[in-house]
Formats: sequence, structure tokens, C-alpha cells
Amino acid sequence: MSETLKFAVLPGDGIGPEVMDVALEVLSAATKPEGISLDFSSADVGGIAIDNHGEALPESTLEVCRAADAILFGSVGGPKWESLPPKEQPERAALLPLRKEFSLFANIRPGLLFPELVDASPLKTERIPDGIDIVCIRELTGGIYFGQPKATRTLEDGQKEALDTMIYKTSEIERIAEVAAVAAYGRGKKVCSVDKANVLETSVLWRQTVTEYFKKNHPDLELSHMYVDNAAMQLARDPNQFDVLFTENMFGDILSDEMGVICGSLGMMSSASLGVSQNRFDKPFGLYEPAGGTAPDIAGQGIANPCAQILSAAMMLRYSFGYDAIADRIGNAVKKAVQDGVRTGDIAFGKTPVGTKEMAAAIIERL
Repeated sequence: MSETLKFAVLPGDGIGPEVMDVALEVLSAATKPEGISLDFSSADVGGIAIDNHGEALPESTLEVCRAADAILFGSVGGPKWESLPPKEQPERAALLPLRKEFSLFANIRPGLLFPELVDASPLKTERIPDGIDIVCIRELTGGIYFGQPKATRTLEDGQKEALDTMIYKTSEIERIAEVAAVAAYGRGKKVCSVDKANVLETSVLWRQTVTEYFKKNHPDLELSHMYVDNAAMQLARDPNQFDVLFTENMFGDILSDEMGVICGSLGMMSSASLGVSQNRFDKPFGLYEPAGGTAPDIAGQGIANPCAQILSAAMMLRYSFGYDAIADRIGNAVKKAVQDGVRTGDIAFGKTPVGTKEMAAAIIERL
């Protein structure tokens, strides 16, 4: 019986549209043999939306997203819009409101480095002889980024003072702990919770809540705790000591970016942001995007690495539509293409680089 997958496509800026185009080709090639149809609607977001609609996340784009079961996102921003007030710039004015609108509370970012690409990592090869395979899960809608009050004020002595509030509730901690637990069951059954419980009240509550939640609900999983400063060092020293690590919003922002660096090219890094609501498939509504930026320096040249966007589409199939086998097939095709030496410039390492379309075509051939 034919199935139709309905999702919103937000290509964004820079290399976003060109890697999105080929990601959709790969997605179609992987699903069509299974009798699956793709029903997607494209909309402007980020800088292009500012140019065309006067704001980074227009209501028309939100309507397209609300009518879908998932969002496949490109990347936003670039030098053209950096002179705008910070609150109006594409990154802050598009992604944060999308997270809030759809309660996208859990960011899942695989840290995957194929053994054939260890030269891409700044770590010594002997530290990661078999590459890297970990997952970082970040709480996305709480903590200091969203806590109130936020304010900047002038004091009586003329100084300025700024205030941000870090705040967490037990329910917010428990739901991200559950995401980490589910991820761990599909991997090595090891979970490391990262906090700063020796300093922060929110982290004291975080550690207590996580400990109690896993003891009650997931006693068969191996749970450990680590302070965030140590976690940052351990990621650089021996990343594969981790399997699944999860943490609050700001710590996760920093650690997931560090993980992206040690895994080499951002062109290979996908991510999923899952929401609290369920779609028509009784799966989480989610937003799926590459971890890298818009790369304006190479935009329009047809040389960008599309793998992160393609792997993000595979994550959409897995988490929002339940097609694990097809997602695995796409992931394996990407891996096989890289192993066979088909690589864009960012991961070429002496091999003749191919363009965006050639990379995608090689992946399709290996599906």
C-alpha cells in the first residue's frame, strides 16, 4: 500500500538550496522503490525570507510547517544580514522561534567519523584508529537561553548590568533523559549525563532528577555523570569513551560543536530536533538540519558537501516517519561512497574532489 510522507522543506541561505536539492533526490531514490511518495512544500526562511517577506520566519512559512509532519531544514544566515539588529538576524529570528513554536525540546546530533576520514579530525589518529561513533543529545527549549527574566539595565553609577536566567523543571529534565535512554537502547546501553552540579543549583536538580529517573525507569542502562568542564576535556582526549551523552541547553550547544570539530568536516554532521507533539504517524514532529552553516564563501559553486543534509533527511525518515531500514540504507550508501573515494573537497585528502551533484549521484548508485 502506497504511503505519502508530507514534510516542509526550508532550504534557507548560502549552500542550503543546492544541498537540499540533491538531498531530496536521494530521498526520492531511496523511498520510491518502497512505494512511498514524497509530498513536500518549500518555503523561505532566514536571510532569503528577510529579503522576500521582511522577516526571517514569516507566517506563511509557519503555515507550511504546521501542515506538515516534519521539517527538513537547510541553513540560514550570512554576511549580507549581519548588520541587522541581533534579534532580527536570520539565526536568532528563525531557528529560536521555530524551536519555540513546535516545542522542539531534544536535539540529537550523531558524532560520526568514518575510519577512512580520521585525517579530517584534529585529534591524533592513534586516539581514534576506528573513527568516532557517539551521540550528543541536548535539551533545546529550557535553560539560560529561554529563562526569564532577561534584561540589560543601567545602574545608578552609570555601569550597565545584564541578566540571564538559567531555569529547569523536573519535567523538562525527565523528558530529555527519556530521549537519551531510548537512544542508548539502540546503541551500547551507556548514558553519560553532563552537568555542573558542583556549582549550579539547576545542575544539582538535574543530577538528582536524572539519577532518580533512570533508577526508576531504566535500571538496565549504565548511567554515569560528568561535570561539563571534564566532559569537554574527555571529548578531546578519548571521545569513544562516550556512547550517548546528554546535557542542558548551553552545555549542549558547546559540547555538540566541540564534537563536530573532532569529527572533522561539518559537511558530514546531521542533526534532529524533536518536538513534544506527535504527527500523523504517531511519531515526534521534528526539524532535521545539517550541523554546519551556510558557507557563503562557496555558495553557488556546486562544490558543497551534501552528506550532512542527506543524513539529516535519513534522520527524518527514522524519527518522524519510522522508516529505520530506509534510513540505514541511506547511511550505508553515504559510508560506501566515502569508502570508495568519492568525496567533496572538504574530505578529499589528496583524492580528486567531486561536486555536490556528483557526490549525491554516487550515493544514489549505492542505495
